Amino acid sequence: MKSTQQIPRVVIGGAASNVGKTTVAVALIGALRARGLRVAAFKCGPDYLDPTYHARALGGPSHNLDAWMMGRDALVATFARVAGAADIAVVEGMMGLFDGTEPQSDEGSSAEIAKWLDAPVLLVVDASGVARSIAAMTKGYAEFDRALRVAGVIANRVGGRGHVDLLRAASGDVAIVGGLPIDAENAFPERHLGLLAATEAAVAQKVFARWSVIAEEWLDLDAILDIARSAPELRVADDPGRIAAAVAPRTRIGIAHDEAFHFYYDDNLRRLESLGAELVRFSPVHDATLPQADGLYIGGGYPELEVERLSSNVPMIAAIRAFAANGGPVYAECGGLMYLSNAIRTVDGRAWPMVGLVAGEATMAGWLQALGYVEVETRAPSILGAAGLRFRGHEFRYSVLATPGRQTIERLYSVKPRWGNGEFAEGYSVANVLASYVHAHWASNPAVAEGLVESCARWRRSQR
Repeated sequence: MKSTQQIPRVVIGGAASNVGKTTVAVALIGALRARGLRVAAFKCGPDYLDPTYHARALGGPSHNLDAWMMGRDALVATFARVAGAADIAVVEGMMGLFDGTEPQSDEGSSAEIAKWLDAPVLLVVDASGVARSIAAMTKGYAEFDRALRVAGVIANRVGGRGHVDLLRAASGDVAIVGGLPIDAENAFPERHLGLLAATEAAVAQKVFARWSVIAEEWLDLDAILDIARSAPELRVADDPGRIAAAVAPRTRIGIAHDEAFHFYYDDNLRRLESLGAELVRFSPVHDATLPQADGLYIGGGYPELEVERLSSNVPMIAAIRAFAANGGPVYAECGGLMYLSNAIRTVDGRAWPMVGLVAGEATMAGWLQALGYVEVETRAPSILGAAGLRFRGHEFRYSVLATPGRQTIERLYSVKPRWGNGEFAEGYSVANVLASYVHAHWASNPAVAEGLVESCARWRRSQR
C-alpha cells in the first residue's frame, strides 16, 4: 500500500567529486531559511561530516539517505517522515551524480536516489576556467539518463558576474540558476577523513552567515524554488521497518558525544527512541562519571585526535569498566572500538592507554586502511539479538586493531565487503561488550536496533 505526499525538493548533484556540493548546499539552506522557509536537509551516502555543515546552516539535524544500506522503501520513508512538513527539501548528493557502486549502472549513486525521490537535480559544476564548454557538459548530463531530470545548473568557483553571464549565454537547454564565487577566506577546513566536523571550534559561525548572504546575492532563489515545487507527488510505500513515533521510555541508553565521538546516523538514534529508549549524552573527554543508563553506545569519530584527554580521564575509564563488569551492555563502532581497546597508538609510535575492554591495540597508520560498504551476519547471540542477524554498514578508517598474539578474542561478525576481499571475522565480543569497525545502518535490518534496546531493557530489569 502506498500514499502520496507533495514535497518540494531538489537534489544537489555534482559533475564530479570536489566541485563544491557541500558549499552550495549550505549556502542554499541558509539563504532559504533567511527567507523564512522551513527547510529539511539530507546527505546521500554514508558521510557523517557533511551533515554537520547542513545542521549548522539549518539549526537542526540533517539526515543520511544511503541507497545500498537502507534500500528504496526505507530511504523514501525516511525522506517523507523528515521532509513532510517542510517548505523545501535540499538533498546533497555524493561524488559525481552518476558515481555509485557499479560502473555500468546507477546503483548506489545520487542519480539513483534522485529517481527514487522523483526529484529534479541541480547540477553543480566547477566553472573555473570554463566558458562555452559548459554547454557540452550540461547537455551530456541532461541527456545521459532520460529518467532523470537535470533542471538547472549552479556554476561554482566563477570568476565574477560577467563569467556567470557568459555561462548563461552558452548553457543551451539547461538553465544556469546562478554561480558562487571563489572565496578562500570562507572555505571549509579539512583533515584526513575529509572536512572538519562543523561542530569544531575551527569552523566559525560567521562562515555560514557569509555563504547565506552570497547565495542570496548570486543564486536565482526564485528559480530554484520553482524547480523544487515542480517535483510531482512522492509515492511512499508502507515500509514495515519505518520509524514510529517515540514511545514512553522503558530504558536509558548513554550516547557518547563530544569532540572524539560524534559519528551517528540520526535514523539509528530515532529508531532507538521509537523502541522506547531514552537517549542521554555523555562525554568520554570531559565527564568524570557516566549518566544513569542501562546501556552505552559509543560511536565513531576522532579519538586519535583526543588521545591525551581520553587517556587522562581515568574516572571515566573506570566508570565504563565498572559498568561493563556489572553486566551493562556496551556497543561501540569504529572510534568507539578504538577507545574500548587497550590503547591507541598514534602515528608517532606512542601508545595511549584506553578502557581495555577489548584486548588489542588500535594502531594509527598514515594511509587509509579500509573504505567501503560491508554486509554483516552475526555468528552467535549478542547484545544485538540472536545469531544470524544480517545488516549493512560501511568502513572508513586509518587504524587497525593489533590483537595479542596468544590471546583469542571472540569475533561474532562474518563481514563480507561489497567489493574486493572475501569474508572475514570481526565484531569483537567480551560478554556484554560488542565492538566493531563497522558503522552499521539499522534501516537495513530494524531488528538490530530492537535487539539492542531489549538488551538494555533486560539489564535494567535485572538491576531492580
